[in-house]
Amino acid sequence: MAPKAFWLRCETKEFERRSALTPSTAEQLIKDGFTIYVERDQQRIFDDDEFEKVGCKLVDNNSWSAAPLDVPIIGLKELQESDEPLQHTHIQFAHCYKKQAGWSFILSRFQRGGGTLYDLEFLTDANGRRVAAFGFHAGFAGAAVGALALAAQRAGKQLGRLEPYPNEAGMIEGVRTALGGSGKGIRALVIGALGRCGRGAVDLFRKIGLEEDDILKWDMAETAKGGPFGEILDVDIFVNCIYLSSAIPPFLTREQIEAAGSQRKLSVVVDVSCDTTNPFNPLPIYTINTTFSVPTVPVDLLQGLPSLSVVSIDHLPTLLPREASEQFSSDLLPSLKEFPQRATARVWTDAKELFDKKVEEAMADLAGK
Repeated sequence: MAPKAFWLRCETKEFERRSALTPSTAEQLIKDGFTIYVERDQQRIFDDDEFEKVGCKLVDNNSWSAAPLDVPIIGLKELQESDEPLQHTHIQFAHCYKKQAGWSFILSRFQRGGGTLYDLEFLTDANGRRVAAFGFHAGFAGAAVGALALAAQRAGKQLGRLEPYPNEAGMIEGVRTALGGSGKGIRALVIGALGRCGRGAVDLFRKIGLEEDDILKWDMAETAKGGPFGEILDVDIFVNCIYLSSAIPPFLTREQIEAAGSQRKLSVVVDVSCDTTNPFNPLPIYTINTTFSVPTVPVDLLQGLPSLSVVSIDHLPTLLPREASEQFSSDLLPSLKEFPQRATARVWTDAKELFDKKVEEAMADLAGK
């Protein structure tokens, strides 16, 4: 049996304050006989001493490469760019299984080092549903940023730097204040409204004061006819919450937007799905991810048309880092407890099989270049 241990690495992505393990889930793992190493990290929403108090062993910041090879490394966002082979077992979101930019090179690092990737996005239960996801908080925060961007646009400004909120109540209050007290009168459309992410977006819109009839909730039934969809142009905020796995017709195109002329109502697009570099991206109206420093990017349109902004931040839940981390880590906990039996535990054997398949595809891709 593999050692019962995890090494929680620091997050190096700017503004990322979430954590794959929390003091509460780490404490439960320790009670189950695990050893938990935690890299010191001033960026993380949880203080180092919160982990130390429950029995975790604190280690130096960003020191995981020196960890014993039989101790799996757990984190959230992708590792820093490097050419170094990866020898460890990593549990994280790698963003390389759907042919995103640089996907084959990322996987080649594991192949060259003999390491293994268990991608958090693809850990699923027996029904194919993800065992843990940030979806709800991604949708909730994405809708909030969309409303803030609309408020800024109406004031003739561009939305400025975003900072994480201490809790959900603080976020709701901040958005309502930016809108002058309430979101009443704003119309929004959420595609993927029945999923975790979509439910989060709808919940935020309700809590900032949108009328129920002004929240259009679309899912597979409404999009079955195939895009582009003219209805998107008739709302103030459009939030894309779909899970993209294959090619689909675009939801919105630049040509469609320009053809609507000055009659267009749409002011803000929030691409929570954030498949910016995915060749199947259903929103081919922008090409870059936005950031907490610069949350929106303008769509390049013909001169004289009303402005249109896109929010495409790929780690939106970190706007609510403590609540999002607690929810995600609690959902992941049962699977983590099975990790020492990963050779037989279905969640992990399926993930390993998928990793092996993707490595083969990556090697073939690199060989053809």
